[in-house]
Amino acid sequence: MLSPHDADAESSASTCCMQSDEDDEDVNHRVYPNWCSYRHTILRRGFRLDTCRDVKQLYQRYWEALASQGCSISKDSPGYLRACNGKSDDELCPDIGLPDNLFRGTRCLNGTSFVIKAVHLHSREYDVVRYLSSSPIREDPMNHCIPVLDLIEVPSDDLAFIVMEEWSSHLDTDPPHTLWGFLGIVRQHLEHIAFMHTHRIAHLDISVPNTLTDNTQGYACIDYETSRRFDAVNPRIRCLRTSEVPPEVERGECCDPYKIDVWSSGMLILRVSQLTGCQPPELQPFILRMLDEDPMRRPTAREALAIFDSTFRTANAQHKFDA
Repeated sequence: MLSPHDADAESSASTCCMQSDEDDEDVNHRVYPNWCSYRHTILRRGFRLDTCRDVKQLYQRYWEALASQGCSISKDSPGYLRACNGKSDDELCPDIGLPDNLFRGTRCLNGTSFVIKAVHLHSREYDVVRYLSSSPIREDPMNHCIPVLDLIEVPSDDLAFIVMEEWSSHLDTDPPHTLWGFLGIVRQHLEHIAFMHTHRIAHLDISVPNTLTDNTQGYACIDYETSRRFDAVNPRIRCLRTSEVPPEVERGECCDPYKIDVWSSGMLILRVSQLTGCQPPELQPFILRMLDEDPMRRPTAREALAIFDSTFRTANAQHKFDA
């Protein structure tokens, strides 16, 4: 007969084996739709996908702006040439820089740009995004995900489209240029991860490329393809595919998903520090706590946020963070 301790251990191991990247692979793989087939469905919701005409006009405006600044221009851009080679101006024109599960477009209501992503209707990603975008969750000031403009479901095809504001600047190509900008990124990121963990969601692919800015000191995590929302209080996972691989995942252990996020967040902060050159003396011990090889010794995301505040958020800097 199993002791209570052994029973708990067996239960945890069973949960661990159930939570893996191999689970439900038929609904969690990337979806590459025939965008032409859903063009009018998306348009009926007030969102127009980019056509060859749109792309050519975008390049023309860009070149005119460069010319007005006295810059030389070249009209051999692959994106422009693709638009020119379309069969007609009304033909859809995918962005050459995006994977086939993403498409750009314009909102009919106000002409603002958006990015739309196709996902399986029953995927973990769609479950997480739908939850984070629901009211009152989306209004929480700690929720730093890109605003979702609409969720368009096509149940007959087990398909859903996530329509998001276009935040085009990647953190690795447009890092902040001041210490306060750097610390602002760190705090917004820690807030969002602590917020997600409070709601039993783990991101599980935190990295520099998965962080965008809206160019107004707003930063957000993106790409919830590997994210999960858990029912269990203390979930465990294994077989994880992630950009920043913590030691316990490399060892093949049954892992605490939230401590994986903490480790990946430490790596994110380290890499952004290197990108920006912002390396205050208090930063290294803070990062090292998050990168402890033993996940049990790492702080939780909420603890990391509290440590950050007590270390960096001085009275003199208060207005910088609240601005």
